[in-house]
Amino acid sequence: MLSLPSSSCSRRSIIIIRSLSHPFRSTTRHCSNCSSSTTDYYYTSTSEDDDDDVVLDKDDHVPDRWDVLGLGQAMVDFSGIVNDEFLMRLGLEKGTRKIVNHEERGRVLQAMDGCSYKAAAGGSLSNTLVALARLGGHAMAGPALNVAMAGSIGGDPLGGFYRTKLRRANVSFLSAPVEEGTTGTVIVLTTSDAQRTMLAYQGTSSYINYDSSMESIISKTNVLVVEGYLFEFPDTIKTIKKICQVARDSGALVAVTASDVTCIERHYDDFWEIMKNYADIVFANSDEAQAFCHFSSEESPISSTQYLSHFVPLVSVTDGPRGSYIGVKGEALYIPPSPCVPVDTCGAGDAYASGILYGLLRGASDLKGMGTLAARVAATVVGQQGTRLRVQDAARLAESFALTPSPHADVGSDQISSL
Repeated sequence: MLSLPSSSCSRRSIIIIRSLSHPFRSTTRHCSNCSSSTTDYYYTSTSEDDDDDVVLDKDDHVPDRWDVLGLGQAMVDFSGIVNDEFLMRLGLEKGTRKIVNHEERGRVLQAMDGCSYKAAAGGSLSNTLVALARLGGHAMAGPALNVAMAGSIGGDPLGGFYRTKLRRANVSFLSAPVEEGTTGTVIVLTTSDAQRTMLAYQGTSSYINYDSSMESIISKTNVLVVEGYLFEFPDTIKTIKKICQVARDSGALVAVTASDVTCIERHYDDFWEIMKNYADIVFANSDEAQAFCHFSSEESPISSTQYLSHFVPLVSVTDGPRGSYIGVKGEALYIPPSPCVPVDTCGAGDAYASGILYGLLRGASDLKGMGTLAARVAATVVGQQGTRLRVQDAARLAESFALTPSPHADVGSDQISSL
C-alpha cells in the first residue's frame, strides 16, 4: 500500500473506494477534522500488465561474477498516454522533467484514473538492465548474462513490486529495503507527438548504502554502470567515488550515464571528476554531451563526441532520429538511425545503452556493428508504448546480432579489444 498524505493529521475516515481498471487500486481517505486527505495505492498482480521472462530458479544461486551491476535510482514508473488538454488542466509543461512531492504525485495519479497506463519497475538504469538481460538471455550467443542492480527501495509494497518485477526480468536487485522508507516513483505522460512529460518523486531512491557486502559485490563485477541522476545528492556522490575506486581496483569497467542536462549543469565538476578518473564508457544524448563540453547548441554532436573521447575511452552520443555517434581517441563514428514509426520516445537512450553493453559483453569486434545493434534496440523501443524491450523483440535482435558477420576492423576495433 502506498500512502500519499497531505498533512500530519491522524484522524481520518475512509469515504471513497475506487477500483481502477489497472493493476493498482486506490483508496482515498479524508480527515473528519480538516481538509487533508490521503490516497493509498494497492498493487494487485494481473496477467495483462506483465511482459515477464521465463523465470529461472535463482533463489539459491549467486553467480561467481556479475557481468553487469547497475548503481542507480530504483523507481516505479507509471507511464500513460494523455492529450495536451490533460497537461494544461494540471498545469504541466510538455516535454519537461520535474521533481514533485507527495501531494503533487497523488494529484496526478488521481487525475490518471480512467487513462490507459502501465506500472513498471522503472528508472532509466533499470530500463537498460532489463533490456540487457533480455538480449543476453538467449543461448545462441553464449551463456546467459548475469545482470544485477543496487539502489534503494522502501519497505513498502511498491518496493516489493519493484524487486519482484526486476527478478521476473532476470535482473537481481541486491540492496535490502529501507524499512521506513518510501519507494520513489516517476510518472511518464506521453502525448500523441511522442513527447514525454516526467514527474519524479524521489522517496528513498537517492540513498545508496555502501558496506562490506556491497564492496564484495562490486569486486565480483565485470562492468559497473553508474546512473547520472545519483549525482543530484552530495552524500551519494561521495559513495559513488568509493564504489568506482573499488571497481577500478578490481579490474571492472566503469560506465556513467549522463541522465539529464540540468543535473550535469548543477554537478559539472563532480561528473568530470568521475569521468576523468574512473570512467571507461560514457552514455549521453547530444544535449548532454554539449553540456559536458560547454559547447553551444550550434556545435555538432560530432564535435562533442570527439572532444569527450579524448578523456574517456569509449563515448556513446545519441542524436534522436538523426542517428548516433561512437567516439574513440578523438574520432567519431556515425551510426545511422534504424527506421521506425515513433510511438513513445521514453527509454530510447536507455535501450541504446543496452545494445552497446551487450555488444561489448558478447565480444563485438567492431564499433559499427555494435552501434547498429544499439540503434535497432532503440528503434524497437521507440516504436512501442512503454520503456521496456519486449522479450520476443530481444530474442530477435540477439539472434540477428549473432548471425551478422563481422566486417573488417574499423576505427575502434583496438579500443574494444583493450576494453
